[in-house]
Amino acid sequence: MKIKLISALFVLSLSPYIFGQVNPCDEFNSLNTKVRDGLISRVDAQNQILQLLPKIKEYFSQNGGTEITDKNWVFPLKGYTSASIGGVNGSGYQPKDYDYFDGNKHGGHPAHDIFIHDRNQDDVDDNTGKPVDVLSVSNGVVIACEPDWDAASGLRGGKYIYIYDPSYEGIFYYAHNSKIFVKTGDVVKAGDKIAECGRTGLNAYKKRSPTHLHLMFLQVEDGYPKPKNIYNELLNAKTK
Repeated sequence: MKIKLISALFVLSLSPYIFGQVNPCDEFNSLNTKVRDGLISRVDAQNQILQLLPKIKEYFSQNGGTEITDKNWVFPLKGYTSASIGGVNGSGYQPKDYDYFDGNKHGGHPAHDIFIHDRNQDDVDDNTGKPVDVLSVSNGVVIACEPDWDAASGLRGGKYIYIYDPSYEGIFYYAHNSKIFVKTGDVVKAGDKIAECGRTGLNAYKKRSPTHLHLMFLQVEDGYPKPKNIYNELLNAKTK
């Protein structure tokens, strides 16, 4: 009788895997947190990404996700255009010294900062008197997010979201949000509201930093997320 009871308990402990109840997006979120905090080697992390992405693709498809091309991408800030991208002709994109596996201590700036009208830095658009919606650029699934942040935190991205796009086998990273409206495992479409633009994050919170969205795209190659410049695609993205 004891043997049967122990066997039953063992099966129950594994039941999420047996019955397919474990969300691969939650697994990626846990992995990403370990990478962020330097708690896993790059070899182990890369191997886990290789194992998880096929499962995430299947999850995306099974939950109504559809693939689109960059011709249907949407500019990530509602009411704004590519004219709000920092730098000159996308010069703010500086990928040198960046490595995803360096986590919160990475170098470089392989992203585009998109600035909003917010002189008093209250996370509200000066012209509309309302927060600025952050929109999903493409169709995808939320594979990691951090909805909590405080000023004492050393987290550079603040309240962030990672969305995997199976069409391009890449990951969109949206950082410094004031509020997040999605959770891990949510399947989203281009133009869906996922957050509101804000000032969270170690440097973004400081007065010297204008309010902006930090947008990065990582092309995944053999389990290795590498930065790719999507400036030209943002120039042609649809606006809302």
